[in-house]
Amino acid sequence: MTWLIEVDGRTCIGSGICAGTAPDHFTLVDGTSRPTRRETDPADQAVDAAESCPVEAISIRDKETGEILAPQQ
Repeated sequence: MTWLIEVDGRTCIGSGICAGTAPDHFTLVDGTSRPTRRETDPADQAVDAAESCPVEAISIRDKETGEILAPQQ
């Protein structure tokens, strides 16, 4: 299984929680979060980061099905 990580740069407020929670998956660039790679193997840290985002700017999807895995709705 492969996941797709996306960050909505217009929604992101640059809190840095994602980079602190999952530094292998997120970095801040000019005050906006960016995934370190768009595709990744499943990782609990990435889900934790998406769930912790105060403005829900991060989404994680199953690459094959498109199902949203995080944040939980």
